[in-house]
Amino acid sequence: MHKNRLSILALTATCVLLAWGVTVAEEAAKETPEQPAAEAPVDLRSQMLGAWALVGPPDSTEKPQPGARMKFWGLDKWVITQSDPKTGEIIYHHGGSYTLDGDNYVETFEFANENTKFLIGKKLKFKIKIDGDSYIQIGDGNDFNERWIRLK
Repeated sequence: MHKNRLSILALTATCVLLAWGVTVAEEAAKETPEQPAAEAPVDLRSQMLGAWALVGPPDSTEKPQPGARMKFWGLDKWVITQSDPKTGEIIYHHGGSYTLDGDNYVETFEFANENTKFLIGKKLKFKIKIDGDSYIQIGDGNDFNERWIRLK
């Protein structure tokens, strides 16, 4: 009987402590206003992911035109494609892999259609930046200074 009474007292004390702990936690949560989670810095690679359309030189304020060249980035692959807006025929289609070190971007051509097959095996280097939905690249040893707009 004495053992049962101690067990019941221990169980009761445990339940009281648990209830008290939950109450304290709930009160603390009420007193502490919800803070938005700190925004984690977003790396350049994750900002590049998705579909983009070429609009012109870096200072261009134009919108993509029908048949605009499109570029797609994955985590380490890229593809550019462009079709004739009237016929649907492919004008450009090439792509490959890329590396990114800070804002230094290097793309390697691994495949291409007839129009750009001379690029297979070549590497192009750029300094890049992304500002919102705008991607800007400045060629390093090449003239491909361009602005692209994110497609949504």
